[in-house]
Amino acid sequence: MNIEWDVLGQVILVSVLLTVAVVGLFSLGIRTSGPTSGAPARSAGYLSFGLCAAAVCYGIWIIAA
Repeated sequence: MNIEWDVLGQVILVSVLLTVAVVGLFSLGIRTSGPTSGAPARSAGYLSFGLCAAAVCYGIWIIAA
């Protein structure tokens, strides 16, 4: 069995970067969708939640395909 270490490293790097991006978007959504935020900030929060949901659905679709 031959392990391609460069490909494994790329997969790990992309996984970590995308995880940080999704967590950051979700945190931004929580921060800006609160009741004390104005309407534009709340809209940005909902957009952040939508992007997180799209990223998760895309990941599930890739795994299932």
